[in-house]
Amino acid sequence: MAEIEYFYSSHSGYAYIGSAKFMQIAAAGGHTVIHRPMDLRAVVAVTGPGPTNSLTPQRRAYFSGREIERWAEARGVGILARPTHHDNGIALSNGMLIAGLQQGVDIGPLAHRMLEGHWRDDADLDDRETLAALGKEAGIDPAPLLDAALSPEIQAIYDANTQEAIERSVFGSPTYFVGGDMFYGQDHLELVERALVKPFSGTWPR
Repeated sequence: MAEIEYFYSSHSGYAYIGSAKFMQIAAAGGHTVIHRPMDLRAVVAVTGPGPTNSLTPQRRAYFSGREIERWAEARGVGILARPTHHDNGIALSNGMLIAGLQQGVDIGPLAHRMLEGHWRDDADLDDRETLAALGKEAGIDPAPLLDAALSPEIQAIYDANTQEAIERSVFGSPTYFVGGDMFYGQDHLELVERALVKPFSGTWPR
């Protein structure tokens, strides 16, 4: 058994595509998932393409279009071209996840339902009533989590996760660490699965 550090954001399309596969891998090996919800926009502004995620139109069409379509089909998940509310705030939803961790809740099902709700069902993750409904669907009492989500304590943890992601060279969501070795993207889940059984040679970062 091993720990998997999981850096992601509640609104991440690729985290959604890999979510079910990731949970399956973790459960099959009895591995512990260390959830690190982060402000993906702040991370990308520092370690990614820039503050506006400034990919060229051609690269955006590929990475945010065709790649998403193909991987969703490969993983067997339904997905929208782009959720209506994708540019809305993410502090409330990520804070809800962190509040769950602080309150001893297994947030895996909630994180999955948020990702699925946003990318499959067009859920607004900046709306309290929507998040409450998603929490109930995940089998969790949402009220205590939502009440704490934007508190200074929870947001401080959110900021710390974000800063840690930047310091550890995370540049997107999802990013997984196994024994300190970083794997970016759900398309590397098969490598994560291998690393849990037999670590790769070498170290990260070089």
